[in-house]
Amino acid sequence: MDPRPPPPRTRRHGEPRLALLAVPFALIAVVTLVDVLAPPEVHLGPFLVAAPALTASFAGPRTTGIVGAVAVLAQVVVAVSRTTLTDLNHTFQIIALILISAFVTFFAHLREVHEAQLTQLRSVAEAAQQVVLRPLRERMGPLRVASVYLAAEAEALIGGDLYAAARTAHGTRLLIGDVRGKGLDAVGEAAVVLGAFRAAAHLDAGLPELVARLDAAVAADRDEEDGTPGRPEGEGFTTAAVVDVPDRGTTVEVVSCGHPPPLLLRGDRVVALEVAHPAPPLGLAELVDSGYTAQSFAFEPGDVLLLYTDGVIEARDASGAFYPLQDRAAAARPGAAGPDALLRRLCADLLRHSPGGRLGDDAAMVAVERLAPRAGPDPEETTRAGSCGSRPGRGARQDPNETT
Repeated sequence: MDPRPPPPRTRRHGEPRLALLAVPFALIAVVTLVDVLAPPEVHLGPFLVAAPALTASFAGPRTTGIVGAVAVLAQVVVAVSRTTLTDLNHTFQIIALILISAFVTFFAHLREVHEAQLTQLRSVAEAAQQVVLRPLRERMGPLRVASVYLAAEAEALIGGDLYAAARTAHGTRLLIGDVRGKGLDAVGEAAVVLGAFRAAAHLDAGLPELVARLDAAVAADRDEEDGTPGRPEGEGFTTAAVVDVPDRGTTVEVVSCGHPPPLLLRGDRVVALEVAHPAPPLGLAELVDSGYTAQSFAFEPGDVLLLYTDGVIEARDASGAFYPLQDRAAAARPGAAGPDALLRRLCADLLRHSPGGRLGDDAAMVAVERLAPRAGPDPEETTRAGSCGSRPGRGARQDPNETT
């Protein structure tokens, strides 16, 4: 449900369009006919080399080789029609055409091998994305949840932004974060944070203890990676907001680790949940004499909690102005039936705000709505993909007790 148009399907070089394939054969026919009918001093045979060269730009090695063989046969027909095969001029033209056809066929083979490797890498990346950033469930206890991940690059599948959720005996815990840096290093650090959250979120411990475990995991990973080539020491950290929503009651607990504050949407009002004692980013607690303090806020039925990464609020328009998320969330809330519809509107609005619909950084959002209490057991929780992101969650399956 990405508002951006999907990328066009990549066509393998071995799958040429018939209309394109007609071009080199038509070129061979025209050059052959004109060369046979041309005066003796005019030689158009060298133009036949364009047919296999053109074919190699959109077809595989087999098709390129066939077109090259047809071009050589056409050159033979020209030689026989005009003089003889032993004519020195035509002999050199035939030899040159055979060599060039062989070269372009070989290059078409290399391109096909390279494309197969890229296809395999994309498949591996999609599988890795399903493991690292799993889709959130639509229902988690008394909560209705929606999520979105917008990649800065349309072909990208994994980045440094992350989110996850876990059910506990008393409620639901959510995590959203942003790893410093980009590329594979950021993906690895995101996997560390998510793995630590999945391992510890179910434990019967308070929110500060959970965040302390996350910090220890990031710090340990940073210490292991310090000193590796190309990576400065002590630079691995992750901003994060960790939220605990009890099933009973009308409150929410928040621990902020250098992350933008969650937004609480109530009616037509939007309030930033600024904690009084923010903590340093994960991985830096040992460098700052500060503990973790969970702060409670009201979270009543009908309210929506919006978690996001800085890629959202740092998106700029053509004039350089940042995206006003708080104002746009207030405008998008009326008429939005649930968190999924809210994220659809915000997602589309964010892309309209960004020049050409391209973001400067990955962006993630999670919307959580507390539903009114209902009699009887909660309906079965279902697995759902991200609401409008370029990923994740195509065909993913998830254990009901597993986190995402």
